[in-house]
Amino acid sequence: MTSALMPPPADPAPAPPRRRPGSVRRTSTLLMSWPGGLGTELFVEGRARDLFTPAEGDARVLAAAELTALTGRERDIQRIEADPHVDGIDRLVGRSAGSGLRKAIAAELPEEVEAGTPLHLLLDDLAGATLIAGYTYFRWSEVYPEIRRRIENGPARVMEGTCAGFRPGSSGLRPDGTLLRVGQNTARTGPLDDPDDPLGWHELHEHPDVAIRRARRIDVWAHDGRVDIDAMFRDSLWTPEGHEEVLHEYQLLGAADRSTGVLRAMTAVPRVLPYAECPGAAPNAAWLVGTDVRALRSTVLERLRATDCCTHLNDGLRSLAEVPVLAAALP
Repeated sequence: MTSALMPPPADPAPAPPRRRPGSVRRTSTLLMSWPGGLGTELFVEGRARDLFTPAEGDARVLAAAELTALTGRERDIQRIEADPHVDGIDRLVGRSAGSGLRKAIAAELPEEVEAGTPLHLLLDDLAGATLIAGYTYFRWSEVYPEIRRRIENGPARVMEGTCAGFRPGSSGLRPDGTLLRVGQNTARTGPLDDPDDPLGWHELHEHPDVAIRRARRIDVWAHDGRVDIDAMFRDSLWTPEGHEEVLHEYQLLGAADRSTGVLRAMTAVPRVLPYAECPGAAPNAAWLVGTDVRALRSTVLERLRATDCCTHLNDGLRSLAEVPVLAAALP
């Protein structure tokens, strides 16, 4: 007899933690919208920043970047620009924002990848962010009837086995492994930033009514020969009623040896996920303990696969590969 599953988590963090003295915080956002309306090109606006908060004195920006991109209905990159500009980014035009994008980034912008820059984080996030962007319109299906027709008439794709949420027998799947329903477990949330700490986040883009945002925060600080980590990952959108709702959110708590860069602890806390089965992947984040933090972008994909993984957990964990870059600025 199968035991009953707990409901999917719906507990987004109410506010970011206060910045610790002697810490570095990386924040990033990708805001996605459709200026031309349903069925037109996806417009992406990205912003990322590294901020050092000293024990005494004023905080200072260590690095920052902005990104704009336009992708077509096939997720092809039609336009892409960075500020500050970097050579090679123009060669991403014509590439898919999905499969193969990360290899293209490594080939065309190896210095950004090697340095673990804020721009690289934004570029690396394009693949996952553009994949989930279309979910926005599910929440607007009562406003746009053609969306419901597309959902009902669209091709059925077998999802079984792709992640923990779609393990065999999942509550989100039909017996044939195709999607039974789009996960509707979302949670209303307040502002991403903290009005009592204007520097806690970089300046956020104003959003149109129909939009979705991917946001990250990575805090690092030194303690007893290690680097402590407190990070978050969130996808959220705005409803026809004007509320911001979270689709996916994880908190990641860990520690790495400061001298060797070896991961000593990692805990993933699922805060908002679509299906009851999704949190089953969270304990597997501990499998990464003992590995080199700098290799997480590849190690995560090697160790957390199929029903052992959660796509959104993997995305959150991979971004921690730049923790040593942030920690290098610590006193």
